[in-house]
Amino acid sequence: MHCNRAPAILVAVLACFTNTSSRAAECDDLIARHMVGQAMLAAQFVAVAEKAGMTPAQINGVLNTVAGSSAIEEFWITDSAGHVYLTNTGIDFTFSPDPAKQPQASAFWALLDGRDKVVVQETQKREIDDRVFKYVGVAGVDKPRIVQVGVSEKNLLCK
Repeated sequence: MHCNRAPAILVAVLACFTNTSSRAAECDDLIARHMVGQAMLAAQFVAVAEKAGMTPAQINGVLNTVAGSSAIEEFWITDSAGHVYLTNTGIDFTFSPDPAKQPQASAFWALLDGRDKVVVQETQKREIDDRVFKYVGVAGVDKPRIVQVGVSEKNLLCK
């Protein structure tokens, strides 16, 4: 993605990464807050879509459309056991509460057991393929679930 095609807010936020490290931290915080909002909207969408009778394939189609035309590249939405059944990735994945098994993804288990309502993770390599991503997750609004959005480093930095 070229910077001139990125959403205006990302361009403004990412421009400040060229300044001091404290400014970069402020920018990272701003990106995280936007991602939290996107995850919260996804949680609301999924709850309403399922209540309206949309199938997982239909919901995944909407997630694909959103991911295809925004900086949010991935949606990972689970059932109450942590199994991802709504996603635009096509990857079969189940979150584990065990950090020994999933050092990166296990942090989001707190959304299922009620310890947290929001989890913001630092940008890091993910365990499934060593690509660098920033993930933010929120608890489900209708039932226990993880609603996670992810952005890769290519959409976090303008070159």
